[in-house]
Amino acid sequence: MDARNHLTIWLSGSPKRRITALALAVVALDQLTKALVLRLLGYAEERVILAGFFKFVHWTNTGAAWSLFRGNNGLLAGIALAALLALYLSRHHFDSHSRLGQIAFGLIFGGITGNLLDRVFRGHVVDFLYFYVDQRGGGEAGFPAFNVADSAICVGVALVFFNTWRGEHPRRTATPTPG
Repeated sequence: MDARNHLTIWLSGSPKRRITALALAVVALDQLTKALVLRLLGYAEERVILAGFFKFVHWTNTGAAWSLFRGNNGLLAGIALAALLALYLSRHHFDSHSRLGQIAFGLIFGGITGNLLDRVFRGHVVDFLYFYVDQRGGGEAGFPAFNVADSAICVGVALVFFNTWRGEHPRRTATPTPG
């Protein structure tokens, strides 16, 4: 079956099936990229891709975003499970029946699951995408390293906000002027 047939099946499926399919695709891509990092880079090793801007790194994180709450891997795994359950049960409040809502929830569920798998099976989350700038006096100023799962969560949350805002602010149609 080619990609077009898979896309057709996905588009014609139920909302739950679409959300699940996208979530599984995100988990697969996330775990594949992390496996490549673990295979190709030693711990704390870095490979510069664009000097002064981007590199692949192999960093671990037992905390949440920006390493907040570092060392609380088990607690954060429990919070991730609770978040998955709460989001699943409340998804209808966020227009999960629209295509955009389904994409948003597929990304969020997939991202949370990808990082949860790391926490459970590796004891930490693997981060490997690092954007930075070289500072004049030496050193780097960078955005915290992240991974595919983190990106999916962020994009999914942004889409939920956009979809909610769009639903609250419908497009105005031009009214014809007489005459």
